[in-house]
Amino acid sequence: MTRVAVLKGGRSLERQVSLHSGARVESALRRLGHEVVELDVGPDLVERLARERPEVAFIALHGRDGEDGAVQGLLEALGIPYTGSRVAACVRASDKVLAKLALRDAGIPTPDFFTLQETAFRALGAARALPAISARLGFPLVVKPARQGSALGIKFARTEDELPAALVAAFSYDQKVLLERYVAGRELAVSVLADGGAPRALPIVEAIPEADSFYDFESRYEIGRARFICPAAIDPAVADSVAKLAIDAFALLGCAVFARVDLMLDAATLEPYVLEVNPIPGLTETSLLPQAADAAGISFDELIGRILAAAG
Repeated sequence: MTRVAVLKGGRSLERQVSLHSGARVESALRRLGHEVVELDVGPDLVERLARERPEVAFIALHGRDGEDGAVQGLLEALGIPYTGSRVAACVRASDKVLAKLALRDAGIPTPDFFTLQETAFRALGAARALPAISARLGFPLVVKPARQGSALGIKFARTEDELPAALVAAFSYDQKVLLERYVAGRELAVSVLADGGAPRALPIVEAIPEADSFYDFESRYEIGRARFICPAAIDPAVADSVAKLAIDAFALLGCAVFARVDLMLDAATLEPYVLEVNPIPGLTETSLLPQAADAAGISFDELIGRILAAAG
């Protein structure tokens, strides 16, 4: 039996999802025979960790402080082993701009993009560059906050007239945003799980929103808002290329143990494009990693046990 602190909640906009993930992890750990310490992360985290003296921390935090390397660095300073990727990988993966720059430099396909800082609009007249950006990327455009997960703050700009409002919405979540070429096609997720130390791609999940054309935050976490197909009905050769691309992205960013890679499969060319890498994907009932694990014959309890066993 191991004394495990489950870190969940926190102050990010994904707090409720994290609390849900954490609760499922706690139940699984108890079924596996471990002693569980529930920690809703806040300003007293160091004090509570010192008092509870866990042997290992299971990080079920999403978004700010959880996926960006902050809590990982703190745990390393305290000498507490933890689950998942190390600090550097979390920093790279949690910032969509840093991740996409790395992908592009490595020759891994990712949709064309430009990035804008909020200060550039005030200090550098960035608004005057929007026509040039939209001309190069074309419409529709996808406008994303650089450091948010779960599709929070992502907007479509279908025309030039819609672009200012999409930027305002994205800037309400982050001071840095990404303007990305829209790839029309199928929305795929490849969960990567270490198997004997080597990354293995689990069966591909396809997300199909029921009511909207976009797989947004509500579609991800409200039962009935999206339909999931796992394994996705894809030609085996295409599926192999998608899986390989996901493993390449996982390795490039330095991820460890587990992560989820989100991609678009171009409907016209069948070419896959990496959108982002999530170092701590959701573990709720509607989350994609548990669905992929189940399709691979890995129960939720086994999944949690494997993640815990690889903590370092």
